Amino acid sequence: MGNNLDKVKIVILCGGLGTRIFEETKNKPKPMIKIDNEPILVHILNLYKKYGFKNFLLAAGYKGNVIKNYFNKKKFKDVSILTINTGLKTMTGGRLLRLKKYFKDDENFMLTYGDGLSNQNLKKLYNFHLSHRKIATVTAVRPPARYGELALRVNKVKKFEEKPVATKSWINGGFFVFNTKIFKFIKNDKTILEKIPLEILSKKGELMAFKHNNFWQCMDTMRDKKYLSNMLKNKKAPWKT
Repeated sequence: MGNNLDKVKIVILCGGLGTRIFEETKNKPKPMIKIDNEPILVHILNLYKKYGFKNFLLAAGYKGNVIKNYFNKKKFKDVSILTINTGLKTMTGGRLLRLKKYFKDDENFMLTYGDGLSNQNLKKLYNFHLSHRKIATVTAVRPPARYGELALRVNKVKKFEEKPVATKSWINGGFFVFNTKIFKFIKNDKTILEKIPLEILSKKGELMAFKHNNFWQCMDTMRDKKYLSNMLKNKKAPWKT
């Protein structure tokens, strides 16, 4: 199981406006905000690369040329990085739908956001997805309750609700694995991945959760950026170990 990981495609959503951290995003897209000396996007790429994943599709939008230019100049060894313009106002599901032509039928692939870091074992995540043979896997984490909430029964997602009122439950930590059957549930550019597609899949019993109890952090604000930067400077960055 999980052989040929270097052939598995990794989609990274890089197109949002990043309005909550506008101090930085007025000049560049959110994934290009630097954590210490490198963009958070590079930290995410290195996390996948560490587990043998090497084939990246960057779903760009807002200031996507900044991402494209960066990777044109900076070469990464043994890694394929393709930056694709998925539109300025396209929603998360729509961005993924625009990449449909890059996949074969019944192909499994990974997807995450361009602003979140974790120290989870991504190979184990991928193998977990292959083992249950469902359409989708989401990483479930337990940080401050301001993200999508998951109601779990063992490892099956019984309910998916994006950004509910504060709670101490499991939440959506990104780091998904999908089968290309997901495309049947995405209508157009306006489809928000975390709304109808994942809500329907959870009702159908096709959305499973990979529980991660350790480090996970999203970079939504300047406070988050400083927190991650300080971890690196103090050599206490769990995603690097």
